[in-house]
Amino acid sequence: MADLHRQSTGSRETSGLRALLSSWDRQVFTGVASREWPGAEPVLPRLSRSANHGLLWFGAAAGIAALGRDARSRRAAVRGVASLAVASAVINTVGKRSVRRARPLLDAVPVMRQLKRQPFTTSFPSGHAASAAAFATGVALESKGWGAVVAPVAASVAFSRVYTGVHYPSDVLVGTALGVGAALAVRGAVPTRSQMPAPGRPREHAPALPGGEGMVVVVNRESGSADCAPAVRTALPLSEVVECAPDELPVELAKAAGSARALGIVGGDGTVNLAATIAATHRLPLAVFPGGTLNHFAYDLGIESVVDTCRAVEAGEAVGVDLGRFRPGPGGRPDPGYFLNTFSLGVYPELVRIRERWSPRIGSWPAGILAAGRVLRGEHPLEAEIEGRRRPMWLLFAGNGVYKGVGPTPGHRHNLADGLLDIRVVHGGRLPGLRLLGAALAGKLNRSPVHAARRLHRLRIGGIAPGTLLAYDGEVAEAPRDLVVDKVVDALTVYRPQRLL
Repeated sequence: MADLHRQSTGSRETSGLRALLSSWDRQVFTGVASREWPGAEPVLPRLSRSANHGLLWFGAAAGIAALGRDARSRRAAVRGVASLAVASAVINTVGKRSVRRARPLLDAVPVMRQLKRQPFTTSFPSGHAASAAAFATGVALESKGWGAVVAPVAASVAFSRVYTGVHYPSDVLVGTALGVGAALAVRGAVPTRSQMPAPGRPREHAPALPGGEGMVVVVNRESGSADCAPAVRTALPLSEVVECAPDELPVELAKAAGSARALGIVGGDGTVNLAATIAATHRLPLAVFPGGTLNHFAYDLGIESVVDTCRAVEAGEAVGVDLGRFRPGPGGRPDPGYFLNTFSLGVYPELVRIRERWSPRIGSWPAGILAAGRVLRGEHPLEAEIEGRRRPMWLLFAGNGVYKGVGPTPGHRHNLADGLLDIRVVHGGRLPGLRLLGAALAGKLNRSPVHAARRLHRLRIGGIAPGTLLAYDGEVAEAPRDLVVDKVVDALTVYRPQRLL
């Protein structure tokens, strides 16, 4: 009898709580419906419709990626879409089927607010609110700035579902909570940049230059985003900023190195390579402002914007970086050549050569695609001696530091001062395109039928045929018959903020 009494009491309490929440839900819904909301009538119904099937958020992601023009913005857009996809999957497969709640009656909602096409799915929880919250949270986890832009739109979409009468407030609140949870779940699976462990790079001494005083910044006028030069002038007003054409870079960099306390460079990876060689020769700290199309070196350092570099310059925060080296140098010169990112033989140098020849006519990306199609139809792989053993190969890749990815298209480096070369080889044989694809799919295997990967301090390459091309940091030159590829450990000091935003 006592157990039955307790069960009866618990049932009455649960029913009472449910009735209280339902009463609150309906009161708030009726209050929103009966109240005048100045300026909302022409906006909120349209905004609510635009979010159908996530179209509003896909458009927002494309806008963020295009307008942001940096890696952080692109990551924010991708994370927002991924969070939205997870939230939508949870809502549509679990949420809507678990609680089959009917939609609110529209008697109290003015006709001008009502949607022309009423949804036919169950009311609980709100999929629109979940998608809006997931996208906004995902974006904010990568970029607080873009998150602040998106958040008011997401809140308006969520509120519009009550305003137009298609959801109760609790539907929207639970949907919002699920959306935030989806974004956090995505972050748990794929950490944001701020969650990544501190890079394993040694800190180096570099002079703090308030306002950039004592630094000369050389700008490649034809780099992918040379328009960041005004931003450098504004952020570091005491620095000297010199803009020049690509063929004037060696002279201007050498001139700057003779008088500056630190050398700054705005340009892509090829431009940064030239500046790094001069900075290392003169033992000057280097400030890299990402101003090219890809900016691999800057991004691997964690530098994504002019602001990152300026903060480091003014605070005197820097890290040590290795320089990859190959001897003899480009074109067989006795002086060595250096690479900050990659060195390669095989199909890639030929691809770069063709792309650079076609890009002035049709653009960089179309030229790259056409060049790839042409070189991957090749019939004769490169033949060379690797550590005394002669072998055919479609690609030999050497990375300055170990890349996280595998295969012929590695990802990013965590440590640019590890003293190691990341060596990848795609073996020769028929159908180079399929072999390169197979190498990319080889996973973390060090060896496969088409691909081999090793980490070395030094690599000897001999017996290279005359006319063979090599590529280093996007530059192309003729390879000598014999080569030694190694590293100069901790050869360069580069400004980088210790705490990234």
